[in-house]
Amino acid sequence: MRRAVAVGATAMVFVGGSAAVSGVLTDAPLATAQALRYLVACVLLVLVARAGGHALHRPRGAEWAWLAGVAGAGLLLFNVALVRGAEHAEPAVFGVAVAGVPLVLAIAGPLQEGRRPRRAVVVAALLVTAGAALVQGFGRSDLTGLLWAVVVLLCEVGFTLLAVPVLRRHGPWGVSVHTTWMATAGFALAAVLGLGGRGEGPGAVTRLAVDDLLAVAFLAVAVTAVAFVLWYSCVRALGSARAGLLTGVAPVAAAATGIALGGPVPAPPVWAGVLVVAAGVALGMRAADADRPAPVAP
Repeated sequence: MRRAVAVGATAMVFVGGSAAVSGVLTDAPLATAQALRYLVACVLLVLVARAGGHALHRPRGAEWAWLAGVAGAGLLLFNVALVRGAEHAEPAVFGVAVAGVPLVLAIAGPLQEGRRPRRAVVVAALLVTAGAALVQGFGRSDLTGLLWAVVVLLCEVGFTLLAVPVLRRHGPWGVSVHTTWMATAGFALAAVLGLGGRGEGPGAVTRLAVDDLLAVAFLAVAVTAVAFVLWYSCVRALGSARAGLLTGVAPVAAAATGIALGGPVPAPPVWAGVLVVAAGVALGMRAADADRPAPVAP
């Protein structure tokens, strides 16, 4: 279990550390940058999977719907919600929304598998959510911004829960490959049709600056190719409920990255939040193993 926790926490460190990098792309065409990101990630995933002997299966039947749901909600709609929501709310509002992911997964994860949520995990999720909110802080928003924040929360939850039914057959590598090529297709279509905002169009990729390309490369390799495989490996090993506790690591990593890049030292509530997150994760991981899914062959 320790290995699974370390794997999941590492994935969230990459995600949390990406906040500063994503800021570089503020003025870049959204759909074009994201299409390039997921294309690079998909190619890298396929090459490494083949070299490592990880089988990639063609989806069949309902698997298409589950994988499309992960790509559509967790990747496409999530990014749209962040951009549109930013017009109505401060970034901290979305940070608090994402902080609610552990609690939702602690309840919805077991229900999805036909089991009752475990009290210890739910309590741990409450601690992680509260701690993450302290780390992130709170912001101002109008009603539209709050609605977009709810969409962001649901998309984050969907990224994990919608993948659970296909993890058994496709594994972390297969799920990551299929969702990234689907996201590439979706964002590429949006870019060609000019649906991603200003600067979009067939030739938009040639107008990306060097800094934009470097940011896309980091997001493609670390936050997508590496983090996706690590995260889905963690979910398969721990179950979505306990894996969800580790999402509290992301805002902590974001705060640490800010300090490393020369930002101000966080206020006392942030440090208190870090301790609360750590306590919540520790409590959840000590819960009985009854909520852990049966081992799945790679």
